[in-house]
Amino acid sequence: MERSLRNRLTFGPIMLAGLFLLLWLDHAAQQWTLGAYTYRNRPQGVAGLGLMVLLMIILPAAVQELATLFAAERVRPYRLIAALGCGALIGHAFATQFPEFREEAAPTLAFIISGVMLGAALARAAQKQTQDAIVHMAGTVLATLYLGGLAWFLVALRVKGTDHVRGSTVLLLMILLCVKFTDIGAYFGGRALGRHKLIPWLSPGKTWEGLFFGLLTAAAVGAVCAVWIDHPRRGYAMPWWKGAIFGAVIGGIGQAGDLLESLMKRDAEVKDSGKLIPGFGGVLDVIDSPLLAAPFAYLLFSLF
Repeated sequence: MERSLRNRLTFGPIMLAGLFLLLWLDHAAQQWTLGAYTYRNRPQGVAGLGLMVLLMIILPAAVQELATLFAAERVRPYRLIAALGCGALIGHAFATQFPEFREEAAPTLAFIISGVMLGAALARAAQKQTQDAIVHMAGTVLATLYLGGLAWFLVALRVKGTDHVRGSTVLLLMILLCVKFTDIGAYFGGRALGRHKLIPWLSPGKTWEGLFFGLLTAAAVGAVCAVWIDHPRRGYAMPWWKGAIFGAVIGGIGQAGDLLESLMKRDAEVKDSGKLIPGFGGVLDVIDSPLLAAPFAYLLFSLF
């Protein structure tokens, strides 16, 4: 346990620093490309380049890990097709910032999803086998939608605020901070005061007390981020109490994403989805919470 905590304290700040650098480069690229196209008679820069590249790199690794978990129930997605489908969905979300593409966005999205299903069917047909065809097709579509479909909302949030260049970067950072600080608050709150197990048959280490402190931490982070966002230059109006609500809700959804992956790992009888990141496990162990939180964050930002 102490070694795991040591690794988390070592590699966690490194990943966070890398994320800050990526978002800064992403924002800088948007500034450098200012004037690439016009929206509402205002020059715009290309947003989300850094985030798209990052997801293009890590999602194929997440597909491999997810396919390993699926194998416990003999669900074998076509990994290459799922990875290509994830890449297509990320590219689709990135392209929605361009006015010329918006009219074609809905049919293109339908084409990608149906293309993944058809690709899996053709891959099975190429092997001249009908056995487990449904399992292969279902696994491929599920892997694509779980990883690429949820990641779509992260990229869409990044490119959504193109009228306010800094704003969309700050919104994305707010989501990630709320999710990760929920984990931090839950971990230390649970270790200090945890008495009542949350779901002992699924995640024995989680407690109700830890969840409470995690959500409290997320609410505090959300309130602080809202104060920063609520500025005329950034173009977003979010009072601190809305930020607190956002933080608590997104923190809770993030915990649900972690439990969702735990359910799959228990079925596969493994502790982590991989061993790529010491103290954290695999790529899927790191991104499971932000991925599930992304569509809810998209909805809440629209409401708020």
